[in-house]
Amino acid sequence: MSQSKQSSSLSPNGEERRPAPKNLLSEDDRRAFRSLYGFIEQEKKYLQCPEEGPDELRYIVYRSAFNKVIGRATAYKRLLMAIKAEYDNTIRELKRREDEVRASQRTAAASVSLKDSLMTCQKRAKVLRDRSSALQTETAEVQEQIRRQKSWKQQSSWIPGLTVAEAEDPGALDRHLEDLEAQRAALLDRKRRCVPLEVQAELDAELVAAKRHRDRLRAQNHHLKLLYQRLKLVWDRLSGWEEGGQQAPLEDLLGSSVEGVRQAPSSEGNTSHFKEDARRSDSELFEDEEPTAVDESELLEDHLSRFLELFASARFEEAALHAARSPRGVLRNLDTMQMFTGVAGPPGSVPPPLLFFRALLVTVAAGDELSAPVSLHGVRWALQQSNTQLVTHAVTQNKLTFTEELGDALTEHAQNNPTVADVCLALAAVVYQACGIDRKTALSMCRRGLIHSAAEFMKQCEDVTADDCMWVLRCSPSPQLLQLLTDPPAILSVGVACAALLADPQRQHLALQLLDSFASRGTGLEDVILEDGGSSVDVWTDVASLCSGLKREDLSRTVRSVLLNQSGTGVRSPDLDGGRLMEHVFL
Repeated sequence: MSQSKQSSSLSPNGEERRPAPKNLLSEDDRRAFRSLYGFIEQEKKYLQCPEEGPDELRYIVYRSAFNKVIGRATAYKRLLMAIKAEYDNTIRELKRREDEVRASQRTAAASVSLKDSLMTCQKRAKVLRDRSSALQTETAEVQEQIRRQKSWKQQSSWIPGLTVAEAEDPGALDRHLEDLEAQRAALLDRKRRCVPLEVQAELDAELVAAKRHRDRLRAQNHHLKLLYQRLKLVWDRLSGWEEGGQQAPLEDLLGSSVEGVRQAPSSEGNTSHFKEDARRSDSELFEDEEPTAVDESELLEDHLSRFLELFASARFEEAALHAARSPRGVLRNLDTMQMFTGVAGPPGSVPPPLLFFRALLVTVAAGDELSAPVSLHGVRWALQQSNTQLVTHAVTQNKLTFTEELGDALTEHAQNNPTVADVCLALAAVVYQACGIDRKTALSMCRRGLIHSAAEFMKQCEDVTADDCMWVLRCSPSPQLLQLLTDPPAILSVGVACAALLADPQRQHLALQLLDSFASRGTGLEDVILEDGGSSVDVWTDVASLCSGLKREDLSRTVRSVLLNQSGTGVRSPDLDGGRLMEHVFL
């Protein structure tokens, strides 16, 4: 034990190690040297290096220590010279061994021992390379950590929104720069669409003046209405006096009429009566001969001007609601939707087209529907923003015009978004059924897994044909659906379905599964062929030929046997194709 301690305190040249003066070394240097000496002794013990003499494994250990010391400092000459001496001795020894290996390879008698020695050297070299690579990697990581710690202490502030690692990563800096440029572009675009405060103040002042002018016109209009009512009262009495044969004197009639007019409320006197008459006259304007109270063209012009004002000031939500409440629905069309589509709202806000579509749904009257183009365009925008709740509300409340294109849009969204596929397919089925497109309705049910419901739906629809059933089977292959469509009361002929599916390379397995299920019942396939009134002998002959081409001779033989037995003829030749010669008997 004392000998090992003594040897550990000696340098490779036999000289005694002298620790550096403590006053010349810092605490970090002393820890580094202790760690380095410990590393050398640990690796020598691990690799079982001899204490003296040149050795390849010890060369690797000292070379690694040499690299660490060089990376740390260059002032420790004695240790560097000892490591360098070990390095030179090991290099010379390795060269000598390589020369011996080359010489031994030329000697045929020592080939077995040479191979063993070479394999041992290769294993050792691999171990050394792995250890050296691991040590170099660890050294690089330690140096990188030291550099980062120094950088952290030296730098007082970092880029806002980035971590220390991201601030040192050029790729992260480039992405952060792109985000900042995108935000700047969005702010500039928003600034361009906004109206200056001075202009907004002028518009507000004009709006207040317009409202005052409107109130004055409304008061004048009510005054004219009251005057009209008084004149109409006088006219009615004069007309009644003339038609009644002029029984009373005209002076008395005029006197009573004037007295009635005086008792009627005036614009300056009874204000409450005047207001009540005004409110009543708003709902029941005048009779056919009365003058028009509001010029409709001016109303539309004011509404359009207000909409353009809101739209130009980027107040898209107010503009959408204003357009949705336009008189006679002049703005409830696809052109207005295109206007909202051509603009972009602030980052993170609801897109303007979706705002307009939502406003249309809120303001649509009960029993009314949005036009087909607006319905399709609005649903596409809602689906694009993953707002399936809004689409569900619009479809279930019958606020849209159902078209095949609308159902196709819902189906396409369901195929691209499996998370909402069931909801979108259910809505598509409602749209298709309302449009009378039965086969797409059934296909939507099949894609939702409602195979029995789809089969029952097609059997109950009078307009569904065999071609429609085959189209559904091709779009949604299902042995269960094929079985249900061919079961009594069958809507699809077994022979026709099998012949069509066997001719399709991607759907052959459906027909084979159906025929196998019939054949497994004993005489089931024979009963099916005999009861299949929708298929002729030629169709079943084609089925047998297609089965033979698919290496299903068992099914082909069974079908041909059933066909030949119906003619009273058996197949005596081993060649089943010879049975076709007897088909003319029962055709």
